[in-house]
Amino acid sequence: MMKINAKQLTSLDEQTAADVAELFRALGDTSRVRILTALIDCEINVRGLAEIVGISESAVSHQLRTLRLMRLVRSRKQGREVFYCLDDDHVTSLVLQGLDHVVHG
Repeated sequence: MMKINAKQLTSLDEQTAADVAELFRALGDTSRVRILTALIDCEINVRGLAEIVGISESAVSHQLRTLRLMRLVRSRKQGREVFYCLDDDHVTSLVLQGLDHVVHG
């Protein structure tokens, strides 16, 4: 993993800044945040996520599309079922740090 140093932060290029802003926009929806937190410890299919989050399967699928495009979740097909999980440890860390900030803020 590439580490970011102080010099890189002070000279952040426009595209990288736009990508980071887009990431935070993706996290700016309560349904998406709830989906991400549900996926922290396990893989879940759309039906399971709909039950946990309390929205329709169609709405979950719509939110998962955004999360996949942002590379926050990935999918694995098993027969006719598709299971979703967080894309990597960075996403887990980002979600947990956000929760920690809000809860202990």
